[in-house]
Amino acid sequence: MEGKAVNIFALLAALLTLAGAPTQLQVSTARGVTRIALMQHSVHGALVPLGLLARSVGGTVQPGVEWTMLRTTAGSFRFLAGTPLIDDGEEIRGMPASSVRRGDSLFVPLAFVAEVLADPARGAWRWNPVGAILLEGATPSVLATGPPARPAGSPPATPAALRSGHHVTVDAGHGGTDPGNPGLYFPKGVREKDVNLAVALRLRTELEKRGVKVTMTRTTDTLINLSHRAPRYCRSDCDLFVSLHVNSLEPRAGASKVRGFETYFLAEARTADAARVARMENDAIRYELASEENSRLGGLEFILKDLQTNEFLRESARAAELVQSHLREAHDGPDRGVKQAGFAVLTTARRPAILIEMGYSTNPDDGRLMSSRLGQESLAGAIAEAVVSYLKEFDRKTGESLRGGGS
Repeated sequence: MEGKAVNIFALLAALLTLAGAPTQLQVSTARGVTRIALMQHSVHGALVPLGLLARSVGGTVQPGVEWTMLRTTAGSFRFLAGTPLIDDGEEIRGMPASSVRRGDSLFVPLAFVAEVLADPARGAWRWNPVGAILLEGATPSVLATGPPARPAGSPPATPAALRSGHHVTVDAGHGGTDPGNPGLYFPKGVREKDVNLAVALRLRTELEKRGVKVTMTRTTDTLINLSHRAPRYCRSDCDLFVSLHVNSLEPRAGASKVRGFETYFLAEARTADAARVARMENDAIRYELASEENSRLGGLEFILKDLQTNEFLRESARAAELVQSHLREAHDGPDRGVKQAGFAVLTTARRPAILIEMGYSTNPDDGRLMSSRLGQESLAGAIAEAVVSYLKEFDRKTGESLRGGGS
């Protein structure tokens, strides 16, 4: 078991090295900010000195003959040096890397900070993978579960619950013989299609946790025609079609400095950049086999007139706005805003539909965020929160789910 965990992490460590592993941990509390230099281990990746971590979070370290204990406000944890095992107070569990002893100091995997110390269920810390930052306090979603303020004597307010029966289609862009863009700042061998699928699968998990039924256009590395994705996988019972993509720029001066995230809905492109992105994504058509549905694709003007007039366009625009607002919590790049363009994957949608460009593979910071496990989890969680916010908002406006009154 231990050997297997070490081998897996060795591969992860190699990928992180290529993508640019973090060199420091930042701990932000009400008392100030502490920056802790990470030890880069050839096998176990980024390791945190436990003594410095304890002081930064207001905890203490208690050495033992075999186990070393960390006591914090989030709980007490024991580490067995030389192994990936920790005792989190409830069970002994494995980390993706071993703790390493150097003299009198113990170094623990950075994954302990991100996955255990900042576990939302503990409500003491939250983790931002962009910049490897540990922030004091519960996550917004945990804080939101507390009792809301209300006038004295008034009955307790009930938080708005998501109505049952919602259905979302998640589309991982490209796939199979269509690799998408090559991913200049992704680990070697990783391309856009791989990142799109990884985030899409995590998004499915996050939405299902929130009670949303999810249909995937693909769950493996396979090619699905653009004209098939929306009509075949997002039918009349589908509330929203979400397509995930990665942006990129052609080589030119300053291209690697451009980064950020943006969300599109279907309409005539209003800027040259929006038109460029649409051309780039629509280029995937050249990988497809001819089909009857492809031949029936009409011009954008016809599609817009046929989209249940402007209702679905308005809903698409609102969903895009919510995605942008939530992604600001997960992405430290510029918010490039909501945009309009004629994406082929959206033209056949007969439901509200959006396309998310999660970042630029031609930028090292964006590339590192989108290709790391923690970054992908953060992006998927933010998008899931945005989708649920959209569904709740539409429920409040209509008194019923979109699928109940749409088609």
